[in-house]
Amino acid sequence: MRKTLFLLLLSGVLSVSAQPRRTEMKAAREVIERTFPQWAERLQLKPAAKQDGRDMFRQSVNGQRLTVEASSGVALCRGVYDFIRQNGLGIYSWSGTRETAPASLSSFSTRMKISPFAHHYYFNVVTYGYSMPYWDWERWEKEIDWMALHGIDMPLALTANEAISARVWKRLGLSDEEIAAYFVGPAHLPWMRMGNISGIDGPLPEQWHERTIALQHRILDRMRSLGMTPICPGFAGFVPQALKRLYPDVKLTETSWGGAFHNWMLSPEDELFHTLGKMFIEEWEKEFGKNSHYIVDSFNEMDIPFPPKEDPRRYELLASYGERVYKSIRAGNPDAVWVMQGWMFGYQRDIWDAPTLQALLSRVPDDKMLLLDLAVDYNKCFWNSEVNWEFYPGFFGKPWVYSVIPNMGGKTGMTGMLSFYANGHLEALASPNRGCLTAFGMAPEGIENNEVIYELLADAGWNGTETDVEQWIANYCTSRYGAYTPALQSFWKGMLSSVYGSFTDHPRYNWQFRPGRVRKGSIATQPAFYAGVEALAEGAHELKGSPLFEADFREWTAAYMGGKMEELTAQIEETYLMDEKEKARTLEERFARWMQATDRLLAGHPTHNLSRWIDWARHCAGENHALADYYERNARRIVTIWGPPVDDYSARIWSGLLRDYYLPRWQHYFEQLRTGQPFDFAAWERNWVEERKGLSPIASTACALEDAVTLVREAASLSASATWQSSVMGGWQTSEVQE
Repeated sequence: MRKTLFLLLLSGVLSVSAQPRRTEMKAAREVIERTFPQWAERLQLKPAAKQDGRDMFRQSVNGQRLTVEASSGVALCRGVYDFIRQNGLGIYSWSGTRETAPASLSSFSTRMKISPFAHHYYFNVVTYGYSMPYWDWERWEKEIDWMALHGIDMPLALTANEAISARVWKRLGLSDEEIAAYFVGPAHLPWMRMGNISGIDGPLPEQWHERTIALQHRILDRMRSLGMTPICPGFAGFVPQALKRLYPDVKLTETSWGGAFHNWMLSPEDELFHTLGKMFIEEWEKEFGKNSHYIVDSFNEMDIPFPPKEDPRRYELLASYGERVYKSIRAGNPDAVWVMQGWMFGYQRDIWDAPTLQALLSRVPDDKMLLLDLAVDYNKCFWNSEVNWEFYPGFFGKPWVYSVIPNMGGKTGMTGMLSFYANGHLEALASPNRGCLTAFGMAPEGIENNEVIYELLADAGWNGTETDVEQWIANYCTSRYGAYTPALQSFWKGMLSSVYGSFTDHPRYNWQFRPGRVRKGSIATQPAFYAGVEALAEGAHELKGSPLFEADFREWTAAYMGGKMEELTAQIEETYLMDEKEKARTLEERFARWMQATDRLLAGHPTHNLSRWIDWARHCAGENHALADYYERNARRIVTIWGPPVDDYSARIWSGLLRDYYLPRWQHYFEQLRTGQPFDFAAWERNWVEERKGLSPIASTACALEDAVTLVREAASLSASATWQSSVMGGWQTSEVQE
């Protein structure tokens, strides 16, 4: 009887432990059915064990059938996608999918891959503002599919943070009105969560909480079904000032960010911090189930309220701070891991020296913390500073994520050091100070741009050996378009010598700023860049019929025209200085025509248009037109004036923005030059955000490829003025605003 009972219990345990594997395999197959349906019926998926705690996959073919053995749902998806990609049979991207499935697979190569990392991390806290605030489930499902195919198993999952915060504060006794007034508009929520801002585009409507709760359930259910480890939000100490009504004696520190924004911070030294941290996780897990990782950031781009470095009390206070933050998380979930962004480790080393960080971490158990070394590309390619795992030796034993930030603000300008993105992580893997290097990550502030970079990074995270970038590009083009033509080879030679062989912190053209503020943009439009696009234009007909090539050539033509329009602005200003007003009008007409033609070209692009962004925002409101107007205002604000200030930070080369925002703003400037009458740009910008609804009508070009080629050929004939050339050669610098 005892033996029978034991066997029944053992059978139950084995059944439970096997269930997640079956769930993951089912979820992985469903990803393939949605993304590469031609492969679904020819696919066999099998479970396999992890290798030293790391995911792996193994491919094999037999006639028409592909078999992939892998160690998780994500690894299964990655194994299938790797076979398709490496054999040039297709690609899954934000701007579209290409899929081919040959009758016989016998001639195609297979391989086994063991990731050099235990996890693959994705997203930046602010991606939830610059790209994702108004996504519906349909768009989220596509992104989770994209993650799985690209081998990502540790994404940020921050949706519904405010709904849970509101529940906690209501339990304390704050009113709905007090809570709503503290919150900001949906696109600005990331900065409120990090203590940078409050009140912008508030109050946040109650309907937002209902929507995000329902959406987050679907997001987390899908992530977990694939074996992902979502990182969810925790309590970082930022609270409504109205909390003083309930707790008159509580000490709230007013935070400052950028000299123009503020929030209120509750110190971890206060017992209320512990209470709220515990309550937040309890409410979160009551709604969404148990979670293992919680992100808590209290110092994003802010000074720390501790004594100076020469004061020994500084380190004791920091140690106590770290201990109390961790204990507030542990009180809600004893098994939880505290995740913290490390942007300030490179960005603010004047504050965060090694002893300061070591003190903060000193009383947190090593296995209960994960540090996101967010921006290695900034260390290596922009700040030219020592990498963080060397500056803070091995991060003092704490597990950490090697990560890059290949985008700021969702800008669509072309930039990125491809050679570094392909191989930079190898330095970390080989370092004696690698410590507990746990994961590879990418943390773009905004996505749906520079797609080649993300495809390359996804491959790099599963590769522990050096990548030949030129060979990789040849494979990428074959996967994406079905061919790697001589014109494409010339194009990529130019790109690797310009925009994709350099790193620009904020890639923008000067016409994406308010006129008069910046004379020269920051995008690397060197001669090689122009030559590359011009060479591709001459051979573009060879790829006619490829939807992805057409989409990419629309984007590349827009980038090319962006540089030419920047040159035009200088010529126009020069003619006004020379009092050649008729010549100026002729150049202004060309500027307007090129801007409108570029806008029309992008109107047919899958992602680069403002109408799609606004439609998402308005869709969130259902039939509530007043609420739809509110969401549209917020969506317009984040991609233009931001607050203000932080004007023009997002700088998107999008249809709709070109014709309705950038072009009329410059036309007002030209009128100012012509008449001498000042124009109130700030008032015009605010009105565009807060009063205008909808976009001016435009029809996408019917012959996109031919029109793009014609546009490039026409612009190629423009020669920069002697004054412009000498200014650039002489190092004419921008007069960028503080951001």
